[in-house]
Amino acid sequence: MNKPMRRVGIAMLVMVALLLANNTYLQVVKADDYRTDPRNQRVLLDEYARQRGSFISQFNGQVIADVAPTNDKLKFQRRYLNGPLYAPVTGYYSVRYGSAGLERTEDDILTGSDPRLFVRRLSDMVTGRDPRGGNVQLTINPAVQQAAYDAMTSKGFTGAVVAMNPKTGEILAMVSTPSYDPNALASHDATAQQKAWSAYTSDPKNPMLNRAISETYPPGSTFKLVVASAELENGATPSTPVSQASSVQLPGTSVTLENYDGETCPGNTFADALAHSCNVPFATFAGQLGAEKLRATAANFGIGQTDLTIPTKVVPSTLGALDSTAALYQSGIGQRDVRLTPLQDCLLAATVANGGMAMKPQLVKKLLAPDLSDLEGFTPEELTGTPALSSANAGILKQMMEASEDNTKGGGKRPDIKIASKTGTAEHGNDPKNTPPHAWYTAFAPADNPQIAVAVVVESGGNRGLEATGSSVAAGVGRATINALLGGG
Repeated sequence: MNKPMRRVGIAMLVMVALLLANNTYLQVVKADDYRTDPRNQRVLLDEYARQRGSFISQFNGQVIADVAPTNDKLKFQRRYLNGPLYAPVTGYYSVRYGSAGLERTEDDILTGSDPRLFVRRLSDMVTGRDPRGGNVQLTINPAVQQAAYDAMTSKGFTGAVVAMNPKTGEILAMVSTPSYDPNALASHDATAQQKAWSAYTSDPKNPMLNRAISETYPPGSTFKLVVASAELENGATPSTPVSQASSVQLPGTSVTLENYDGETCPGNTFADALAHSCNVPFATFAGQLGAEKLRATAANFGIGQTDLTIPTKVVPSTLGALDSTAALYQSGIGQRDVRLTPLQDCLLAATVANGGMAMKPQLVKKLLAPDLSDLEGFTPEELTGTPALSSANAGILKQMMEASEDNTKGGGKRPDIKIASKTGTAEHGNDPKNTPPHAWYTAFAPADNPQIAVAVVVESGGNRGLEATGSSVAAGVGRATINALLGGG
């Protein structure tokens, strides 16, 4: 073969190799990117040609989200049976704006593309049966979810409620208010979708923010449960003496830290200090414990965990730097740089209720095939593997929380349900003394056989303004949530 022919042959081989390399890159390396690209109309049409799976409650089989057939080119439309109530749980599924929440994390099951549904897909192709997605069974209890939502919305509160089974970590309710209706985003009318999206995203109250897991707040005195746990593990007892002083000077500063309303502590023991939520003793405890011990106990409650999913991602809670004794004093009462999600605050009560061991929160009970047969079940799992406090000390703290509940006002108390609780009133903002505080309540019940733990945060005083406290604003919401499970609503 002469030289020119060899050059042509080599050039052709190079071009063929490049074509093969490019084809491999497109079909293997970039395949998933192109498949999930929202501009890919073929994937979109295929996805909407299948009957997307449903969200179902584990308690009564109630359908929370399903699909309805349509007459347009997208054959099925997502339908949320009570959109605003469950939006923090389900998220949304939209032609234009994609998906969020469980709609995103469980998409492979819901669309039927999960490998565990391969045999079903193959069978559909062979038999000509209409393809369908799998279903997701949720841990949510509709009665508890409704009670929490009604208690928040009836008073126009902005905030969140989380309830869980402390023994298993199953989330019984996850409410965020104000909420939004994902049905508007699921519309096949592009104009209607855009109008709803613009309304939701421009609303200063940010209804699409899931405050239960995507927002952190200073927890105020509910954080005293962490300090109390560390103190009990450090050898203190309920009768350990504490200062009754109305204030204490922060070490190394000229600043004073006061009890609520500048009052002296009504008692002189550790148990009294928790029952009456005295700030001075808990600030002092935190300073004496030191950053290392406080951080270690907090970590065993889950605080600081950066990879928690339920399976929706949960933003991390934090203690902040704890870089001075003054910072420890302020952090000991849940202020300074301490920030918790409402889910994490619920874990404080739930961990005490479960004998000192935090359980991993979960929203999904089972993954189901299109015919509702089981694909995968989820079993209870310890969150960190290390107790936040011993079972004996958890029992002691439970009794101290019962005394705290006895001193807590607000509606919803029932003589037949014994609750263990802790309230919090958290300062925030650039001018905290003149800014309505966040109101907190975290609790579990029945105290002697816990079946539900709950946390409530009401932003910026709710309907009480500067006079707001955890007991006057949040406690009634928490008890309504508990009563829905234990006492007929």
